[in-house]
Amino acid sequence: MKIYNTQTRTKEEFVPQVDGEVGIYVCGPTVYNYFHIGNARPFVVFDTLRRYLEYRGETVRFVQNFTDVDDKIIVRAREEGVSSREIGDKYIAEYYKDAAALGIRKATVHPRVTENIEEIVAFVKKLIAGGYAYEQNGDVYFDTEAFEGYGKLSGQNVADLKSGARIDVDERKKSPLDFALWKKAKDGEDLFWESPWGLGRPGWHIECSAMSRKYLGETIDLHAGGQDLVFPHHENEVAQSEAANGKTFANYWMHNGYITIDDKKMSKSEGNFFTVRDILKDYDGEVIRYFLLAGHYRSPINFSKDLMEQSKSALGRLRNAKENFEYLTANVDRVLDDGEKGALAGLSKYRDKFIAAMDDDLNTADAISVIFELVGEANRRTNDGVSKEYAAGVLALLLELANVLGLLEDHGEENSDKGDPELQALIEERGKARTEKNWARADEIRDILKAKGITLKDTPQGVQIIREK
Repeated sequence: MKIYNTQTRTKEEFVPQVDGEVGIYVCGPTVYNYFHIGNARPFVVFDTLRRYLEYRGETVRFVQNFTDVDDKIIVRAREEGVSSREIGDKYIAEYYKDAAALGIRKATVHPRVTENIEEIVAFVKKLIAGGYAYEQNGDVYFDTEAFEGYGKLSGQNVADLKSGARIDVDERKKSPLDFALWKKAKDGEDLFWESPWGLGRPGWHIECSAMSRKYLGETIDLHAGGQDLVFPHHENEVAQSEAANGKTFANYWMHNGYITIDDKKMSKSEGNFFTVRDILKDYDGEVIRYFLLAGHYRSPINFSKDLMEQSKSALGRLRNAKENFEYLTANVDRVLDDGEKGALAGLSKYRDKFIAAMDDDLNTADAISVIFELVGEANRRTNDGVSKEYAAGVLALLLELANVLGLLEDHGEENSDKGDPELQALIEERGKARTEKNWARADEIRDILKAKGITLKDTPQGVQIIREK
């Protein structure tokens, strides 16, 4: 497998440190609100990376943190009249709900900042002892000039960064590029801990360095996140981790592209800020997941109603194909003949093409195209009738490949037609009306079902149910 490594700006063969084992760290949400569609992209993309590596036989240790110490959490707690810890607990629980709707699996470990303060304090102490950090009246800053490689991940020139207006001026810092490792507690804040520098709390960047070292070691195979995190967050992680450990922090870096909303940057001031919870009111989670995977992860994508409808329609075609081949597998009597044996064996070419696409820097867009090629060939063959064995082979491969992407997963009886007694009663009544040549009632039932997004197809094997997705 080759991936585009942000640090080297080239595609490289992905080789983990231990054969058959992969350690991945992905930056998780700051838990003060429901996560938005921009957050959802890295969560879905790197969940898919994990699924694919496991599909290829790797054992993946996947770590995704929860940032439950942050100014925004403190502000939200004041607004809601509760403690900051309660806000963290609340929105972590809500994260799991929305993540499950998008088919995002739980990480191997979901560390929280509040549960790793001891490790963070020890990390800061080590940086101070090594001459890479300094205290100023209860605050501790990383000294970027003491770390020779600062800027190497983002490729930015340190001199240019110093003169840039984007860096806040703070007289307590030696350099405007220096960043907080530990923040002195302020009056009215309810998130603080004892430390050698007085009461305070961790800065943002230090948490990931401390927790990745705890759960994945001093050098991790792959670190991932959104493009917006390359600088300063990930740049600062590299600096503090390599300063403390004296080793390469991450061998590979992956970053997904931005999401725009109707070709505009998403922001609350523009009125185009959408949480996943909002979008789930109009679209099911797999439609959102399909939309996020339909483009290459490094390319920018545009979120719009039209594109969501296209995703809904495309996923609907795959769902109908799944149901069609489930139906044929259960109902046809035709036996596999010599011609179909070759066609059945030939299906493996789609697996090979799928793997080639995913091996090429996780190209989910091309991988989805391969699945549609499989469905297209299989559908053409059904026009002349197929055997149970061929239908079962198509179904198995369709589910194998789609499930790697987190699509067409079985979510239980809630989506089962057999679990809908009202639907079954209408189907039986329609069959009786047709037998009695009561065409008016049969047509009426057809229209009732059509309004529910259901089409009935009469076949020699019985009635096939086709749902509009």
